[in-house]
Amino acid sequence: MSARSEPVLRSKGGPVSASGPTIGVLALQGDVREHVTALAAAGADARPVRRPAELDAVDGLVIPGGESTTISKLADIFEMRDPIDKRIADGMPVYGSCAGMIMLATEVLDGRPDQRGFAGIDMTVRRNAFGRQVDSFEAPVEISGIPGEPFHAVFIRAPWVERVGGGVEVIGKVTGGPAADRIVAVRQGNLLATSFHPELTGDLRLHAYFVELVRAA
Repeated sequence: MSARSEPVLRSKGGPVSASGPTIGVLALQGDVREHVTALAAAGADARPVRRPAELDAVDGLVIPGGESTTISKLADIFEMRDPIDKRIADGMPVYGSCAGMIMLATEVLDGRPDQRGFAGIDMTVRRNAFGRQVDSFEAPVEISGIPGEPFHAVFIRAPWVERVGGGVEVIGKVTGGPAADRIVAVRQGNLLATSFHPELTGDLRLHAYFVELVRAA
């Protein structure tokens, strides 16, 4: 993993420069289109990624929300697991939202026995920790390093983080309601993960933060 580089947010809506980095969205299952749209609006050259050759052409990667067990199986079918593992080891910035957070964790609780992720962030997450689909909710979340009002965060069958390693920075917790103080956003070097779905809200700040992280890397 390369040394951490700090993104510099230039505006709430996204970076100033129109010449942004190339960022892929892992297009095996989940909120692919929504992330591509948000990344493009935040200044990136955004594109779906399904094959190793497409991964080779990007500077950073988003692993979207969806179904983590399905993404795990399809990563093997599309022969994406080893190439993504290698790019992560080489320092490629990766952002995972919801299921993407699960895929980036070194340990998953309540997952399937055959479920395998990319194990990039030293953390333990609990799958479907906030409940099933009917228990989806919205709550304010402040993210360290991102100015402005708290995020209006959307949680859908979301995980939460139960343990972080020494190299992991907790950058966001739920600030109200029965889930108050649960860890829902973390960063380790060039790897970023959230329990919630910023691609569904129209708030581009987190995508802009990731775009600048990729640019800085």
